[in-house]
Amino acid sequence: MGSPDGSGPASRLTYPEVGATRRWPLPAGYRHLRVRTHVGYGRAAFEAVGRAVMDWRMHRAVGVAIRAADPVATPGRSVVVGLGAGPLRLRAPCEVVWTVAEDTRTGFAYGTLPGHPERGEESFVVSLEPDGSVVLTVTAFSRPDSWFSRAGGPLVPRFQRAYARRCGRVLRRWA
Repeated sequence: MGSPDGSGPASRLTYPEVGATRRWPLPAGYRHLRVRTHVGYGRAAFEAVGRAVMDWRMHRAVGVAIRAADPVATPGRSVVVGLGAGPLRLRAPCEVVWTVAEDTRTGFAYGTLPGHPERGEESFVVSLEPDGSVVLTVTAFSRPDSWFSRAGGPLVPRFQRAYARRCGRVLRRWA
C-alpha cells in the first residue's frame, strides 16, 4: 500500500510514478490526458462539486459502479471501478494515492492495482479560480496492461477523454 500522501513506496500499485498527477509534465512512456471543464461559478458551487467528487457521486452519476472501502476518497484505500453491465462488466481495481482539500482545490487521484486493464494514475481536481469560475481538471497518464486494452488501441484514449468530459457535464448538476 502506498504512503498516505502518495510520496512513498507503493508495492501494490502497478506503476512506479505514484503521485505524478500532482505535477506537470506527466511521466514519459504513457499516454497523457488533461481535460479542463468549467462546471460552475462561486464558492457554493465549488463546495457542492467538491463533495460530489470526493464522495464518489460524480463517478456513479457518470454511469460507473463504484465499490469503495470508504464513503469518501481516502489515501491508501481501495476502490473498484466497474465499467459496463452484467457479465461484460469490467472491474478496474485502484487505490487512492493522494487527496487535496484546500480553500480553492479539492480532489483526489487513484492509481491502478493488479487486475486493472491499464497501468497508471488519474486525478479529479475541482478548483475555484480567481475569477470565481469552478473548473474540474481530469489528469491522467496510462498505458495498456491487458490484451484487451492493447487491442482497443486508439479507442482507449478516446474513451478516457469522453469519460473526463462527461464527468464535467455531470458535475454541473451540483454546481
